[in-house]
Amino acid sequence: MSIRFTTKARRGTVALTLAVGLALGAAGCGGGGGGDDKKADSTPSVQKTADGSGPTTQEGDSEQPIAELKGPSGLLLQITSAKRDSGGFVTVNGTLKNDGPKTVNVPSQLSGNETEIIRNGTSLGGATLVDSKGKKRYYVLRDTDGRPLTTTSLPSLKSGDSFPVFMQFPAPPTATTEVDFQLPMFPTATIGISG
Repeated sequence: MSIRFTTKARRGTVALTLAVGLALGAAGCGGGGGGDDKKADSTPSVQKTADGSGPTTQEGDSEQPIAELKGPSGLLLQITSAKRDSGGFVTVNGTLKNDGPKTVNVPSQLSGNETEIIRNGTSLGGATLVDSKGKKRYYVLRDTDGRPLTTTSLPSLKSGDSFPVFMQFPAPPTATTEVDFQLPMFPTATIGISG
């Protein structure tokens, strides 16, 4: 066997190993397999009902809110769930609604004041969970590019429109079942964590 053939075979093996490793890494970061794909969609649309009576969101219509927070300009954040996932995080789902009479642009303050999050556009990146018993504050998670793991590119909302939102946080210890949810410009609400 020639040295040239051996060198080509080694390169091929290394390239194959690298390709398999990258494919497995990409699959691991893809978030698939858990049925959470609908949560990762950061731009769900607002729809009208069939009879044209008003807007409804694509998801979360049947869940009753566990907390309602009234914000500026008629904005209403209804939190429908806070679920602990096996991956070590808590996902908070809800709906942002315009209860006011005029069209509202979602305030940029909801993104928080961290430069890395602000750089990624309007989001709910300023949200935190506070475990008062454990004396810890949990911030919205970020991906490897610094983007917050929350709904981004929030649209302006016409009167009566609503928009499904989500936020992901590191999970507090399993003994912690209640936390305070905080979002800039909104009052604090105590919510229960399920799962």
